[in-house]
Amino acid sequence: MLTCKQVTELMTDYLERRLPLGQRIRFQMHLGFCRACRAYLRQMKATLETLERFEAPPVSDELEKELLVRFKNWRD
Repeated sequence: MLTCKQVTELMTDYLERRLPLGQRIRFQMHLGFCRACRAYLRQMKATLETLERFEAPPVSDELEKELLVRFKNWRD
């Protein structure tokens, strides 16, 4: 069974339906036993629903390049 840390790391892929069947089953099994992760999933869904109501502001090419560089060089 997955740990809570693993579930949080897989949350985006789960919400975007990108988890392979086996991982999706383990993910859902964990949710069945873990109240905290179910709450986290509800929070993530609520956040996404709220964000969908807003239009993203335009991003300049310069800012986009800077963000890509920063994400590429980001370390845990």
